[in-house]
Amino acid sequence: MTTQEISVSRTVAAAPDRVWQIVSDLGAMGRRSPQCRSMTVLGSRTGPGTVTVNVNRRGPLVWVTWAVVTRWRRDEVVEFRIPLNGSRWRFELAPAGEGTLVTERRLVEGRTTLLSRVAVALALGGEASFERELRAGMEATLDAVAREAEAAP
Repeated sequence: MTTQEISVSRTVAAAPDRVWQIVSDLGAMGRRSPQCRSMTVLGSRTGPGTVTVNVNRRGPLVWVTWAVVTRWRRDEVVEFRIPLNGSRWRFELAPAGEGTLVTERRLVEGRTTLLSRVAVALALGGEASFERELRAGMEATLDAVAREAEAAP
């Protein structure tokens, strides 16, 4: 059974508006995520309904997905859904003293799609292993967000 939620949080020493500039730049996701190699935004504006085309890589395995932005509240939350596997990815921002608490979540209602479960079982080492890898990747992504946000503008 797929874990319903994977969640990692980190406090970033930057204001929410600065962190928002980074997490809402979906086209830059490939620079921050160990698994996502590119996320191409289709269209000129990003917000609810925006579609992205994503290229992911793990070792020699490369796969393409697409996403639809489902939530977009400036300085608070950006979320996108991956129709191919039924997961939602969310970045939440909350003021934390002089910084920002950033939480990245991978949410699944019920189970991922059959196609996703088979691919994970056959090519990605099984659900438990893959979900550990996703968590580590999310931690690396938030570390990259923090480095960028905390760097001098």
